[in-house]
Amino acid sequence: MQMSNITDPNIVQYYPLGDAAIVLQFGDEISKDINAMILNVAAWLDEYTFEGFVEYVPAFTSITIYYEPWVVRYSEVLSMLKEMIEDMEENENPEPPGTVTIPVYYGGASGPDLNHVADFHQMSVDEVIAMHTQPEYLVYMIGFAPGFPYLGGMDERLATPRQESPRAKVPKGSVGIAGSQTGVYPLETPGGWQVIGQTPLELFDLSKEEPALLRAGQKIRFSPITEEEFLKIKADHGH
Repeated sequence: MQMSNITDPNIVQYYPLGDAAIVLQFGDEISKDINAMILNVAAWLDEYTFEGFVEYVPAFTSITIYYEPWVVRYSEVLSMLKEMIEDMEENENPEPPGTVTIPVYYGGASGPDLNHVADFHQMSVDEVIAMHTQPEYLVYMIGFAPGFPYLGGMDERLATPRQESPRAKVPKGSVGIAGSQTGVYPLETPGGWQVIGQTPLELFDLSKEEPALLRAGQKIRFSPITEEEFLKIKADHGH
């Protein structure tokens, strides 16, 4: 397995989480470099799981590793992970799958807050859509709800405060903005993000071997579609 040596053992902090998990903290700032370090650890665990290992959960600046405490002790896991960090070889990062294109129908009933975002920034609706679909986004982590991608790369000019009163129900597939972040609701959940559009794609499907469409380290682009295209894709996928 190919790894990168950018995982600097001197910047990693280790601490227990309860009696069945250990957290590896790589700093306190969201960055591509820290994300790459976390992906290195995740790739190593994908390749070399240890006895008692349960799962890992990557976040913006850390990765939490869960284990069975009756099988392996914290001190053993700590020692193993420290050795792994120190021994990572200088090679290329494992490449995630190619960029995923997420079709989005912006505005209308699918994007009830699009006009608000445009007015907030004194832009036209078309300018907001163009600005939102221009970047290639990086999936920093999956969280909040199963399959929910937290994305980096949104144009700061689109940063918009959350709603003062969250909605009781945000439809699955809704594309929203909250502060300087953008993301997609994989399931119908309560939420306070400014909803500017909706994708007909399923981001989380329990009937599939890999339920989540996206994973940390992946890159995505949003592509605008018409309402007719939105309805056709939903129909084609049996939604």
